[in-house]
Amino acid sequence: MKSYLSTIGKDIPAGIVVFLVALPLCLGIALASGAPLMSGLVSGIIGGIIVGFLSGSHLSVTGPAAGLTVIVLDAITELGSFEIFLTAVAIAGVLQLLLGYAKAGIIGLYFPVSVIKGMLAAIGIILIMKQLPHFMGIDQDAFGEMNFIGTDGRNTFEELAFAFSSIHQGALLVGTLSLLLMLGWDNFLKDRLGALRLVPGALLAVVAAVVANRLLPAIDPALAISGDHLVSIPPLDLSDRSSLALPDFSALLDPTVWKVAVVIAIIASLETLLSVEAVDKLDPHRRHTPTNRELKAQGVGNLLSGLMGGLPMTAVIVRSSANVEAGAESKMSAVYHGILLLVCVLLIPGVLNMIPLSALAAVLLIVGFKLTKPELYRSQMRNGIRQFLPFIVTIVAILFSDLLTGILVGMTVAVFYILQTNYKTPYFYQEERHPDRDGHKVIRLVLSEHVSFLNKASLQLTLDHLPENSEVIIDGSKSAEIDFDALKIIRDFRINAKDK
Repeated sequence: MKSYLSTIGKDIPAGIVVFLVALPLCLGIALASGAPLMSGLVSGIIGGIIVGFLSGSHLSVTGPAAGLTVIVLDAITELGSFEIFLTAVAIAGVLQLLLGYAKAGIIGLYFPVSVIKGMLAAIGIILIMKQLPHFMGIDQDAFGEMNFIGTDGRNTFEELAFAFSSIHQGALLVGTLSLLLMLGWDNFLKDRLGALRLVPGALLAVVAAVVANRLLPAIDPALAISGDHLVSIPPLDLSDRSSLALPDFSALLDPTVWKVAVVIAIIASLETLLSVEAVDKLDPHRRHTPTNRELKAQGVGNLLSGLMGGLPMTAVIVRSSANVEAGAESKMSAVYHGILLLVCVLLIPGVLNMIPLSALAAVLLIVGFKLTKPELYRSQMRNGIRQFLPFIVTIVAILFSDLLTGILVGMTVAVFYILQTNYKTPYFYQEERHPDRDGHKVIRLVLSEHVSFLNKASLQLTLDHLPENSEVIIDGSKSAEIDFDALKIIRDFRINAKDK
């Protein structure tokens, strides 16, 4: 706890920024999922406070994930009620706990760096393209929607074209003011103002946006921002039990509930592992997240979320990226953002409902740009085609599908290069003349440290095409491990070699 207190000066401002980003995302994802709005906030609060404390990740933030919206929407429809769906979420949490204890988190170590960087760049581009309509006052698509086809039926490019043709002048004015204020604060002002440098530029921008929206009607009533263009937190009456949904355990033995739970557990775990791996790449201190502990923390979070009426959650890259960019130093920034969500939902929902969405879109535009900086593309190009191609393919695939589909496509390209590399270099090949027998050769194959099943094709072809009447030495003295498949090829060659 002492170390967390030493970083409180950076963690609280970062927590405020994440809170401002998370608030509309929680609501937007709930809306896109066809779930009660309060369920998104419940998930964000539990993800921040509970998972934040339990997680071993220093900078990742947990909450409802845009990547699960289609799954949630379809599951609620298939199960017939949100209450039965909550039972599936709770079961998914238990399954994630079991995955953590089974040490399934090691899967996260197998994602290539080029694919992870492609994912970050793609999310940056999507953030920019998806937030520009909100920045211009077009809020027909749910805030936080990340899929290529939005909740309003238009794809990303159609949404952009529609936004440019239907600009809300007041929202655009407030969004531009917020954007300029953040850029000016972060690049010119805060370093000259002593203690005030700890105040987040995003907080100043949001406060200025609220004030500006109060003043605009006096200038021109048409500039007023209202209705769907503002944050909209539903009223919470704790005395009314119906304001929070509870799981319906009467469906506990329904096979469909278990099928949904397994799907949620697998997808949520994969998204979490991808996100924490990506956030570790963004961490200035290059700290590593214990992935098995992360799965356990996520399992507890989803179990509680299902029991308390919340959406399924994952570690999420958008909020985590905002956390990194805001200068967070420890996991307490995620906890502080959860506490802020809880306090504000309980005490001042009316104040939060005055925030224009265009101001929050401006915050995400900056986060998006920092995720997809031009220097990232230049550095990947300098690393060669084996790094650049999986990187760019991942970006394109995510842009035109969704996060997991894009990752799978990028992984396929990366695995192709891995196979190609393994095909070429499972051993060192040396050929020389036999000292005592003219015309005969001595061929030495010095096997590498690890010879896996991926080397089967190369090893088999090499052994098949060795010249006749050669003396062949297969040297495995440097090998720490030889896969059974490769060993079988060597043994078969030893038996059949006499025929050559």
